[in-house]
Amino acid sequence: MATEIRVPTLGESVSEATIGKWFKKAGEAIAADEPIVELETDKVTIEVPAPAAGTLAEITVQEGETVEVGALLGMIGEGSGAAPAPAKPEEKKAEAKPAPAKAEAAPAKSGDMPAAPSAAKLMAEKNVSADQVSGSGKRGQVLKGDVLDAIAKGPAAKAEAPQAARAPSSGDDASREERVKMTRLRQTIARRLKDAQDSAAMLTTFNEVDMKPVMDLRSKYKDLFEKKHGVKLGFMGFLTKAVTHALAEIPAVNAEIDGTDIIYKNFAHIGVAVGTEKGLVVPVVRDADQMSIAQIEKEIGRLGLAARDGKLGMADMQGGTFTISNGGVYGSLMSTPILNAPQSGILGMHKIQERPVVVGGQIVIRPMMYLALSYDHRIVDGKEAVTFLVRVKETLEDPERLVLDL
Repeated sequence: MATEIRVPTLGESVSEATIGKWFKKAGEAIAADEPIVELETDKVTIEVPAPAAGTLAEITVQEGETVEVGALLGMIGEGSGAAPAPAKPEEKKAEAKPAPAKAEAAPAKSGDMPAAPSAAKLMAEKNVSADQVSGSGKRGQVLKGDVLDAIAKGPAAKAEAPQAARAPSSGDDASREERVKMTRLRQTIARRLKDAQDSAAMLTTFNEVDMKPVMDLRSKYKDLFEKKHGVKLGFMGFLTKAVTHALAEIPAVNAEIDGTDIIYKNFAHIGVAVGTEKGLVVPVVRDADQMSIAQIEKEIGRLGLAARDGKLGMADMQGGTFTISNGGVYGSLMSTPILNAPQSGILGMHKIQERPVVVGGQIVIRPMMYLALSYDHRIVDGKEAVTFLVRVKETLEDPERLVLDL
């Protein structure tokens, strides 16, 4: 009896994914729960396990194609795959080959498939008509990403599109170029960052922190801390706690705009930007304001490892209210981070570098770090942004404040 392989539920607000990679070929044996196909969503990469043991009898959707939740990906047949089973799937694969061509031609015919529910809802909200959107889904179906692209481009951008086309390379250069299709995650990163720039009144304010007090405290207790809690004492625990204290005092930095309303979050879900081979992801430390430094370090360690291994779940990525980006691990001395919409603030931390500074009228060498707060000026005033950053600085330069809740 054949077993279907279908797209699992991908999480809140995620209705579609792209086939990233098949780990097995048609005819090969599969063990139950063995990863069989990789799906790329606009937030994470997910491995779909085999629902049963047997042989991969058929692959119905090829790499690079977009599928919705519940769509059929392939079939698992009985047997170990040693028999002539491979020939059968190859024939089916050959028969199915023209399908992608059909999908490509479909957008020319409007109305072959109704828009995806999420896309239809967004078109209604943004007053976008169907003829303004080109569908990229199967048989020309309009997906949510297509609507977002159409909104971002607008009529003016569409008119300018021919002028913005890439000029052809010379013969010598063309032979040395490599064209690679952007992954779904990279496309989403690009779109979201551009949307943030277009929609928010983004401004960045800077300050610098003397990290010596934190470094001294860390040096004094790191061995005892690791022995007791089973995790290393880093800088992110201190920084995250300093941020949650500042957010409690300046709630506008932890809020978001919804139409003509401001939504204040009485909790702090801190997103921690992590660079991976496939692009930037922002897993979330939930209720960080309720955690100890040890709990924060453990959770950041878990999320960082999951991000590097491609094991982040949808729940790990959702609901962030504020983001911290650490460019210092790559050697960045200064940057202006871009907001992670719909959040109103993102804090960039940078490389700790010894510099001469004046302390008590004397020039001394101190380990200094630049902090950069990018914020949405529509909701956060300059005074609030500067005060927030000063509070983070004060806490890091006097970490006893964390113990005394000051």
